[in-house]
Amino acid sequence: MTKLGDRIVRALACSLVLPGVLGLAACDPSAVGGPQDEAPTGPSASSDGHGTSPLDNPDGTKPGLAPLTSEADRKAALDLIGKVATKGRGPKTGYDRDEFGYAWLDTADVPLSRNGCDTRNDVLKRDGRDVTFRSGSDCVVVGMALDDPYTGTTIDFRKEEAMAVQIDHVMPLSYDWQMGAARWNEGKRRQIANDPLNLLPVEGRANSAKSDSGPASWLPPNKRIRCSYAVRFAQVALKYDLPVTAPDKRTMQQQCGS
Repeated sequence: MTKLGDRIVRALACSLVLPGVLGLAACDPSAVGGPQDEAPTGPSASSDGHGTSPLDNPDGTKPGLAPLTSEADRKAALDLIGKVATKGRGPKTGYDRDEFGYAWLDTADVPLSRNGCDTRNDVLKRDGRDVTFRSGSDCVVVGMALDDPYTGTTIDFRKEEAMAVQIDHVMPLSYDWQMGAARWNEGKRRQIANDPLNLLPVEGRANSAKSDSGPASWLPPNKRIRCSYAVRFAQVALKYDLPVTAPDKRTMQQQCGS
């Protein structure tokens, strides 16, 4: 079989397994994972038209995550990452998702909150294109197209297949706990759990592969977005006065050219 024929067969097989996801490079979950993975290529790869530079989006209220490609932007990225403190990762003792409030509450003191719509739907509306809502609602998203920054693909999201899109905490909550959030009050933990700066709707398997990893252990498969991802990780760390591990900081700097 030719290489083209082989790609067509794999694409058809994937479409049968994951009909809500367009343009994935393979059906094997290991295809969406670590720092060494390649970005998707070919006609199914999504454009960057619905993404915003993290340097232009310090509060996280604008959609997506656009690549940083200019020398000036990468220098600004390195300057920002350089401000992040480092510390060893503490124990996970006592961590529980509920320590950060129930998901996804609307009462945390963060942008987009207290609008009668939960955090998950807020960020789906923020990042989705051609958004449709449940009948009689202007909150519950039941369909949209998502340009996923982590995989570089476009996801045709439907609520019946909700796990096709998951909301990623860019700086994972258990990581936050180990880096200092264990000593916070509940109000501050609710903030970082629901802050749009720390939240991205992404392809579900990519989010599952990341788990609670820092950048030294996991980076988005889409290489073009890795500097932007490092910047967003740094923005969250700086906003909440949290350190990162030394290996994580080195990895973040490397993504932007250091």
